[in-house]
Amino acid sequence: MNKKFFWRISLIVTATVLSIVFFLPSTSLNRVMPEWLQKYGIVLGLDLQGGVHLVYEVDGDKAVEITLERIASSLANTFKEEKIKATARKEGMEIVVSTEDDKVPDRVSKLFPNLKKRSQSEGKIIYGLDEREISRIKNFAVDQALETVRNRVDQFGAEPTILRQADNEIVIELPGVKDTKRAIELVGKTAVLEFKLLDDESPIAAQLPASVSPGEEEKLLKEYAGKIPEDDEILFGRVSDKETGMERKRVYLVKKQSLMTGEFLTEARVSIDQRYNEPYVSIAFNSTGAKLFEQITANNVKKRLAIILDNNVYSAPVIQEKISGGSAQITGSFTMQEARDLAIVLRSGSLPAPMKMLENVTIGPSLGRDSIEAGIRAGIIGAVLVIVFMILYYKTAGVIADFALVLNIVFLIGVLSAFSATLTLPGIAGIILAVGMAVDSNVLMFERIREELRLGKTPRAAIDSGYDKAFWTIFDSHVTTLITAVVLFQFGTGPIKGFAVTLGWGVTINLFTALIGTKTVFDLITTKREVKKLSI
Repeated sequence: MNKKFFWRISLIVTATVLSIVFFLPSTSLNRVMPEWLQKYGIVLGLDLQGGVHLVYEVDGDKAVEITLERIASSLANTFKEEKIKATARKEGMEIVVSTEDDKVPDRVSKLFPNLKKRSQSEGKIIYGLDEREISRIKNFAVDQALETVRNRVDQFGAEPTILRQADNEIVIELPGVKDTKRAIELVGKTAVLEFKLLDDESPIAAQLPASVSPGEEEKLLKEYAGKIPEDDEILFGRVSDKETGMERKRVYLVKKQSLMTGEFLTEARVSIDQRYNEPYVSIAFNSTGAKLFEQITANNVKKRLAIILDNNVYSAPVIQEKISGGSAQITGSFTMQEARDLAIVLRSGSLPAPMKMLENVTIGPSLGRDSIEAGIRAGIIGAVLVIVFMILYYKTAGVIADFALVLNIVFLIGVLSAFSATLTLPGIAGIILAVGMAVDSNVLMFERIREELRLGKTPRAAIDSGYDKAFWTIFDSHVTTLITAVVLFQFGTGPIKGFAVTLGWGVTINLFTALIGTKTVFDLITTKREVKKLSI
């Protein structure tokens, strides 16, 4: 074999073998594949295997309110620590500082330079955030929500597509997920973890019923609306009767002040209570949180500490003694699945702001199977028609073009499998379009070769001249198409990205199969023996 194209044959064979190897995990042979190889393979998109399509809107205004609450709380604590005669509270979208001390404005400006003084009257200064800072907070809230949702879904075990849409929307696609309710609860849970003391000493606490039936919470809140102390609030926790399975809502009178939040959390995992054989969530804090938790428990021995997530009380144990070591337990008559989901949302962190669901579309797997069958049918029919046309019109050269076409499909599937790309219905359309472009490249070269043969050149010379003259035409057309695919991928949404991926890789691979694959076959034919006539 001539050494000048030996490397080309080796490259084609190696690429073919690797493509097949990477594709095998996508078949029924996945179970017998080595563990390192099982992570490869083509992932079917939402439209092909069914699943859940969700669109959420992040409440940016609430993120601004939360920021203002933190600033007001921080100012109040600073005034208290530095013994400054001033108070700070949030009112609407502003912070009101009450003081007679002339040094307070300078102190506020130094602590929070983003706060702008809006008005000042006798003993009262009103601050607010400027538009640029408000815009930054809202934008950061969406980015943070996107990352939090991604962390939760990754632990959920799906192959998700999560992206930002418009200014404050998040699109989530969970292919293959059948438990829609669980997915929605896991994604949308705010997950604000708080530790608050119960106000068992208040006379109202003794008047409250121990529990109410689900759905009666609002009625109870209205009944005690003007009776509960200003610093207290009524919260509820779920409790189930182990014998009857009936669920009720336990009533708690809780101090509004949060002693500690989940921002200090470092770990949350599911454990089993050996005594009752029930799952619970074990949590651990960082060094700062551990010291704070130790201080809280030391100062409140014999009092009940409520563990609250999203305003739902999960447990309210009595603090028997100071707790060191930075760990705690959340119990609450969990099922194993509920305990796992709670651990997931705690590990991934709380959402920076509530999210409102805008779309909830569940796609059944039967629609996906129909789409796959229709796409495969269209691809096979198109490929067969192209193969037959090329053989009838270009004869032996057409067979060579068909060989390149098969290589193109094999390499494309191999590349998608190697990168574990998500294949969607538009992606299948991209593959079919790439197949059409593969044939178009060969048509350009074959017509150039025909022109050279009419000029009286030998087959060998006509092939070399035809490839040389067609090279830049083919290269230019493919590069422009590739640029289009890159732009579609950069600025398109899910389905458009799927089309762009298969089209982009198809165009890139086609350059290789058209300019190197078919040329190698022609070289093999014309160098082994002297060819006087070319079947083209």
